[in-house]
Amino acid sequence: MPRHFLNILDIPKADAARVLARAKAMKDGGVRTRLLDGKTVILIFEKASTRTRVSFEVAVRHLGGSTVFLTPHESQLGRNEPLKDTARVLSRYADALVVRTFGQEKLDTLVRWGTIPVVNALTDEHHPCQVMSDVLTMFERTPDLGALKVGWVGDGNNMAHSWIEAAAQFGFALTLACPSAYGPDLEVVARATALGARLTLTEDPAEAARDADYLNTDVWASMGQEAEQLRREAAFEGFQLNGTLMALAKPGCKVMHCLPAHRGEEISEAVFEANADTIFDEAENRLHMQKAILEWVFEAL
Repeated sequence: MPRHFLNILDIPKADAARVLARAKAMKDGGVRTRLLDGKTVILIFEKASTRTRVSFEVAVRHLGGSTVFLTPHESQLGRNEPLKDTARVLSRYADALVVRTFGQEKLDTLVRWGTIPVVNALTDEHHPCQVMSDVLTMFERTPDLGALKVGWVGDGNNMAHSWIEAAAQFGFALTLACPSAYGPDLEVVARATALGARLTLTEDPAEAARDADYLNTDVWASMGQEAEQLRREAAFEGFQLNGTLMALAKPGCKVMHCLPAHRGEEISEAVFEANADTIFDEAENRLHMQKAILEWVFEAL
């Protein structure tokens, strides 16, 4: 049976710690392997990307494999072929799919009808590769993840959902401050809580920032939500990561952002630049973490 990575909880907790350590070893030692020698990974991207596409293409090459990149305009994905047929065809051509799309149900269809691993490169519900890379960024600096308080300030979006799942896997305390009506999916919260996640939900950014070791945010209007920009700007007033919130955090608190950042909206220019080293380490860590995730996926084959 193929092994899939659709959300962070797909990796058993013991394996999650091992994948994290492996990603760090790959980064520290410049590890490259031939695990994917002779294998082809198809990247299906219905949403535009810079970091995700480049980091996955390079990751596959570092593991000895090759990639094929598809957009809806370049394949039957943008026409009328049922996705279940696409899954069955591509399973006969390639060894894995890396998919960046809208609804999580598309990944579920590819898993149900295909016979090769599927990796979630982003959906509207989850962004697991990014958050695993963010956890790696924390792990490099503070290996005792269970002792950390992490704050999320902003939308209860796909990033927030993956942070919630990461809290269940890695044991850090997570406080999410989201405006009213923009909180995370409560089913995601309940599932993680049942697995032992230490979560606090609030509408007060100060509560998330207070005594935090790490603070994290994302754009207020994600891809596909551009029409909501003005309404969201009003709803998210007071949710900017700035000097006022940073003053409530622990001394030395680091700020993370998955990029691209809208300076002057969810994060101030000063806070972004003060934490640029951490933020661009996050971006680099996509490469190393995705190599470790691909290793984990292909171990089962």
